[in-house]
Amino acid sequence: MRLTVEEGNGALLARDLSQRSTIWTRSYVRTLVFGDVVCALVACNVVLGVRQWYGVFIPIAEMAFGGMLAVVWPVAMAMAGAYRERIHGEGSEEFKALFEGGGGLMAVVAIGAYATQTSVARSFVLAMIPLALLLTMSFRYGMRKRLHRRRQAGQYLRRVVAVGHRAAVLDLMIQFRRQPYHGMRVVAVCLPSGWDSRTGADVDGVPVLGDFTKVAQVVDEVSADAVAVLACPEFDGDQLRRLAWNLEATDTDLFVAPALMDVAGPRTSIRPVAGMPLLHVEHPEFGGYRRVIKNVFDRCVAGLALLLLLVPMVAIALCIRATSAGPALFRQVRVGRDGREFRLFKFRTMVRNAEELKGRLTEINEFDGVLFKIRNDPRVTRVGAFLRRHSLDELPQLLNVLRGEMSLVGPRPPLPEEVAQYGTDVRRRLVVKPGMTGLWQVSGRSDLSWEESVRLDLRYVENWSLILDLQILWKTWSAVTSGEGAY
Repeated sequence: MRLTVEEGNGALLARDLSQRSTIWTRSYVRTLVFGDVVCALVACNVVLGVRQWYGVFIPIAEMAFGGMLAVVWPVAMAMAGAYRERIHGEGSEEFKALFEGGGGLMAVVAIGAYATQTSVARSFVLAMIPLALLLTMSFRYGMRKRLHRRRQAGQYLRRVVAVGHRAAVLDLMIQFRRQPYHGMRVVAVCLPSGWDSRTGADVDGVPVLGDFTKVAQVVDEVSADAVAVLACPEFDGDQLRRLAWNLEATDTDLFVAPALMDVAGPRTSIRPVAGMPLLHVEHPEFGGYRRVIKNVFDRCVAGLALLLLLVPMVAIALCIRATSAGPALFRQVRVGRDGREFRLFKFRTMVRNAEELKGRLTEINEFDGVLFKIRNDPRVTRVGAFLRRHSLDELPQLLNVLRGEMSLVGPRPPLPEEVAQYGTDVRRRLVVKPGMTGLWQVSGRSDLSWEESVRLDLRYVENWSLILDLQILWKTWSAVTSGEGAY
């Protein structure tokens, strides 16, 4: 009886948490709608106010039309999917939906005015809607950061049942815990049939509540918000289809991880062949006009950054020379694209004989791979520790970018002795230029394990694009200012 009562209490608690998740989601959406309307009204008043400032007479009909646009603004956002739960906290998808909504409304107003020969002030199309979009994006950015902080504190998380092999489930849980801003928390696990309870009735503290045949039952038991099915041969298409039918009644989201987990959406498409849906995977592009655009972008930005940062870099060099013996710049041979070696520039952050002392510290290496990293490295100077924490020691690498040896964004530039230990898969990192920053920089930096850093570098290689570079550069700023994971 006691066990039954405890199970009942657990089910009640799960349902209570699920209800809270639904409540905060609805409240969050209402806040977004209200904020979007306010942004549109502010944009309308600003545009009308500026016109009045210049002495333009504004009839009542135009004022009413501006107010109508403000009311229609959240409708356009909703039609573009800007209020969907799955994009809460996801910046790129949310901004894409906002652009689609704003652009769609602008097109409707312009085409409608032309088709009906209605005289509509051009300021509504050319000023109000773009200003409303800019204000809405700023408002959404603030809301997203607020949501990220709440999720970091363990709130507003979606309850997920993970389905797959123990190792894959553990890897998924580690990623969710490392990046809680995605809003996912694994609350139960379903392993393949015949799983051995002697290896543990839980996966890193999360209970295993059944096998693949009991997924729907487990979802109901823990009141999950979503199910994540990881790639495994035991879970075939028929099982997945039946699971989707069962989850449809409870409106539980279903996420399926493909076997090619590091290939992004733009490279994949589903094509029907002989009545069968086949996943087509395009090859990554490492040449052509995209490569030329990336090279031009890298060198232009690096040149401009060197001009703007010349005085601070000189000041850093003087601080290094004044506080420790040795040159301000540190030169080291690294391996670039296609295995070509080059000389990398950095501000010196260690004592002058750091390489000679490295052999004495190999026994206390804290990195689980070919890298050599120590959190409290005794060779690092006081000024060097500050430079490393905020990645200021890497500023001279702008010279490498300007010379074409590196890129602004790319895999971490490895040492020759590290490359000598690479396997076939890891050598894939060398098909593009190494970067000053990358996915490894914005995903944990030195706190990442060797396997995680390799996976992130390979993910970048497989999916690189100028848009991805811009996203990484944007995220690098917060990673550098926080100093988290740098040593």
